[in-house]
Amino acid sequence: MNKKQIFTRSVITAAIALASSQSMAAGFQLNAQSATGLGRAFSGDGVIADNASTMAKNAASMTLFDAPALSLGVIAIDTDIKVKDAAFAGNRLEDASIGGTSYAPNIYYIQPINDKFAVGASLYSNFGTKTEFNKGYTADLFGGITDVKSMNLGLSAAYRVNQQFSIGGGLDVIYGSGKLERGRDMLGPNRDAANIDADGVALGFNLGTIYELDQNNRFGLSYRYSPTLKAKGDMHKLNAKTFRVEDLSNEKLLMPLPDMAEFSGFNKLNDKFAVHYSIQWIRWSEFDKLETSGGTLINDYNWQDGWHYSIGGTYYLNNDWTLRAGYMHDTSAQDKKTSISVPDSDRNWLSGGFSYHLDSKSTIDFGLTYLIGEDVKANEADGALTATTRANAWLYGLQYSRSF
Repeated sequence: MNKKQIFTRSVITAAIALASSQSMAAGFQLNAQSATGLGRAFSGDGVIADNASTMAKNAASMTLFDAPALSLGVIAIDTDIKVKDAAFAGNRLEDASIGGTSYAPNIYYIQPINDKFAVGASLYSNFGTKTEFNKGYTADLFGGITDVKSMNLGLSAAYRVNQQFSIGGGLDVIYGSGKLERGRDMLGPNRDAANIDADGVALGFNLGTIYELDQNNRFGLSYRYSPTLKAKGDMHKLNAKTFRVEDLSNEKLLMPLPDMAEFSGFNKLNDKFAVHYSIQWIRWSEFDKLETSGGTLINDYNWQDGWHYSIGGTYYLNNDWTLRAGYMHDTSAQDKKTSISVPDSDRNWLSGGFSYHLDSKSTIDFGLTYLIGEDVKANEADGALTATTRANAWLYGLQYSRSF
């Protein structure tokens, strides 16, 4: 076997493992529950209760509503991912600027039954990203197309125990889909090294509680159990040992999703200004490996649990306008093991937004966030592959809310 063949086989072996890991956008979590939350970096989102979207963070917050409430909107996620200074086995790879735009719609409805009990329904996304290398990219085995979407259908209920305490919970029906293409046409026309187009449904749940010190000061704690998503569809992957394309379509791709816990607080200091804050824990260590139901190992991971720390302020300008801003720092799911296919890093969120009250019952909300990543040194295959990655993003949110 000559040097060129060794290089080619090594590239294929590494790329297949890398490519498959991006199929669920793990380690690149973007909050996308509401435009109001986006405008304050999701600080205090589970207890502010300025519209129905609060139920996405804490079901117990539904007891804070004394009339039916509806919110619907969309968040656009525009990612900018750069891969530079890449080299494999001494061969320099061209720099790549990739990314894409994903749209995450959301809708929420809360129906108070009486002064103690409320129910609600929601539809929103927890994950959504798209990356696409230009076709013809020299290292398409490392690039290709990744398009991931998820939707969470929630059915929730809440009960006010007394003047201070409320509890809530609900079921989450999670639908996820992913499209992955790597090494496009590498094995011949329309024959890719990896081509996966799969989707699946899983069932989770959430629990929450709120303590109200008074009407201007309240605190919340919530927990969300996320299941293992079992995706089914067309799945073909090149076996790097046999150099044969395996059809895995009769198996299911097992994707462990992370559990989450969050503490939130809201303190209205006077008639004009309020501060709010949140700490969220994400159990990324659950995602230890990606494999199929037939026992085919796609890749191993050594990920760590992640944290979000956010703080923000709301300024009630007048009866028509409410202004908000926030900052969040969230930590990377990756630890010692890094890769170019999951360009993850610690991130900083700079957020701002506003609400315009059309009348006493209707509001238009807008939120904007610039998400700033960090340069990360990717080092794989015992140093055979090296690169620097960086992932930034703009998020834009628009929402309409109404009470009845």
